[in-house]
Amino acid sequence: MKSQFGRRAFTHMELYSLFNGYIYGDEKLKREQPKHWHFWLPLLAYYTGAYSDELGNLTLSDIEKMDSIHTFRFTTHGKIQPRLVPIHPALWHAGLETYIQHVKQLGHDRLLYDLPSKSGRYSEKVRIWFSGEGKRLGYLQRCGLPNIDQQGLKTAISSLRLNFEQQIYISAIQSGQRSAMSYLLGLKEEGQVVEKPTSDTLQKVVKPVRVINTKISWQRYLERH
Repeated sequence: MKSQFGRRAFTHMELYSLFNGYIYGDEKLKREQPKHWHFWLPLLAYYTGAYSDELGNLTLSDIEKMDSIHTFRFTTHGKIQPRLVPIHPALWHAGLETYIQHVKQLGHDRLLYDLPSKSGRYSEKVRIWFSGEGKRLGYLQRCGLPNIDQQGLKTAISSLRLNFEQQIYISAIQSGQRSAMSYLLGLKEEGQVVEKPTSDTLQKVVKPVRVINTKISWQRYLERH
């Protein structure tokens, strides 16, 4: 798949570094100020292909069960079409159900409730935390990864959408459901809105997205020392 806006997808080794970094390990950084969204947002971006603003706006009511399949409903990104994305098994394995109960118990409606907005958007805060700014190191740099490679292509939080796109492209083609890929990415085909495929079809396209680290756990994140 082509890179977008000078960005590229992460390589497999880069994904390994990201999802085995300190956020997903056992030790905190010195002077780290951990937030729940630090743990969940990269995972959600990788397994749903959603943008930061979409994830920041996600509410508990956007988690729906369609035909016995749990999905996220995304409706918040102006240029991207509304869509339902099945929740990947790896997110449940990481503790999503327990986290949802945590959010409910605190009385919050927004899933990533501790992600603040800046000028009404969440993406700016995410960008600075993930990619850094000026002398401030981001999660990328702390994982030993550069913002720009030798070819001049950038990696950023939106690169995880490209990783999602690469993988569902393969599974959609193999299952003869290319339009399902367009739907899951919120894209039109020939200027027309793509009709929602069956929930079972969507799940079959999303499920093969590769699990990078089977030991990722929200409870482990909370217990870091």
